Amino acid sequence: MSEPNGTSARAAGPLATRTSGTVRVVGSGLLGASIGHALMARGVDVVLVDASPSQLRLAIDYGAGRAERVDDRPSLIVVAVPPDVTADVVQRELEAYPDAVVTDVASVKLEPLRTLRRRGVDLTHYIGSHPMAGRERGGAISARADIFIGRPWVVCRDGETSAHDLSLVEGLALDLGASLIEMTPEEHDESVALMSHVPQLVASLLAGRFVEAPDGSLRLGGQGVRDTTRIAASAPELWVQILGANAAPVVAVLDQLAADLTDVAEALRDPEVPGARRAVADTIRRGNEGVERLPGKHGQNRRFDTFVVMIDDTSGQLGRLFSELGDLDVNVEDLRLEHSPGAPFGLAEISVVPDAIRRAVDGLQQRGWRIASTTHD
Repeated sequence: MSEPNGTSARAAGPLATRTSGTVRVVGSGLLGASIGHALMARGVDVVLVDASPSQLRLAIDYGAGRAERVDDRPSLIVVAVPPDVTADVVQRELEAYPDAVVTDVASVKLEPLRTLRRRGVDLTHYIGSHPMAGRERGGAISARADIFIGRPWVVCRDGETSAHDLSLVEGLALDLGASLIEMTPEEHDESVALMSHVPQLVASLLAGRFVEAPDGSLRLGGQGVRDTTRIAASAPELWVQILGANAAPVVAVLDQLAADLTDVAEALRDPEVPGARRAVADTIRRGNEGVERLPGKHGQNRRFDTFVVMIDDTSGQLGRLFSELGDLDVNVEDLRLEHSPGAPFGLAEISVVPDAIRRAVDGLQQRGWRIASTTHD
């Protein structure tokens, strides 16, 4: 796996790739630069363009691509700019390079498409797409070649999309390690409202309650609240654009969520009222059912057993833990780390297939590891 600047992968030699020729990436922020790193690691010629000269120079310095030349003839153009200028840039690129296939990676698909259609732009070689990947921190300095690996990449084709054009966009996604999903723009925007945009708002609203909270309360924060509010560190400027461009689907989900919150609040106003406790229990149970529907490892709705290991806060302990799990022939399906402030140890919550948990727990205990808890009966 490459380092953030992609140098280690290039040192090992180009990887097999479906993408060839010159790829022009417009926008050298997190997604644009990350695409550049991943393609450069595969020996693809990447041209970077950005409205900000300093951002562009930084991305080039980090190895995400090269500066454009007057004789460049890209076969594929990836527009990776903020949603409020996506339609403008897509139109400019289609007109400047009529023989190239243009895709964009904006997190909203319908509004840019409607804008382009209203303008009468020839969309023959345009295919909207969206990788469900990102980080809390943006910019070229945070870019990584591996952020797309295993992540969904939505492609919004239409009846006029040629097989050749589609293969270029799908080949890009596959080269970057993503999993292809085909949706209409309408389906995409409704889906991301539920799975991405509203979760951002919920995390931000909850974290906003911390601003005036007593310091004593904040010291009680554990991994649960950190997981719930992790994405609250996202950039406000970008999210104003995303939420504004996808307002209607987001509002529909928010209205449903507000009704659910009202029902729970009413039940808790007087827990002794007949049916109140059942209403709360049904809310938690429905959440259990929803979580179980989320795809797990390798896209499977599969449940794992978990155990928690106490790890001393010294160097090399996590590496030793993984090494000894390997000796026990136990594959780690998922991992969560928690380190309480001021504590001399951390907690590693490890998920394994049910058949392996007894072997893992017994084997680690025999090797001197402290098991804090387990879901195994």
